[in-house]
Amino acid sequence: MATSDLLRHQKINSLMAQPPEKVADAAIDLWGKMAIQIISIVGEGGFNSLYARSVFLTQASFPWLAPADLSSRQDQRFAQLKTSFAGQTPAQAGAANSLLLITFTDILATLIGEPLTTSILRSAWGNDASDSAGKEFTNE
Repeated sequence: MATSDLLRHQKINSLMAQPPEKVADAAIDLWGKMAIQIISIVGEGGFNSLYARSVFLTQASFPWLAPADLSSRQDQRFAQLKTSFAGQTPAQAGAANSLLLITFTDILATLIGEPLTTSILRSAWGNDASDSAGKEFTNE
């Protein structure tokens, strides 16, 4: 695994390190911010395909994760994901979301390359979050 993959994974895990009562909201917030950036590049259909594949792959580890059925309404886009998380402990929800984000960003990096993926995540989640995962992530 490349260093940049590890840094991206560290960033995701650090962003999911939330107080238990905020895990589901933090997860949905991360997805919403990332979706805006990715949809602007690959369109809603492209994002939905990547998300559906990521959910499918993540369900092997977390079978309770609801199948991807994304709403076109931005405020409802991740309603099923939030419902899935609400039925789990904060630790389970956080672990599932970390794996789902890692799976999604790994697929994205395979398709468009690590530098563009890093740039998208930086735009979506900000440099402050990147700094917590390692300075190398922000300097790529």
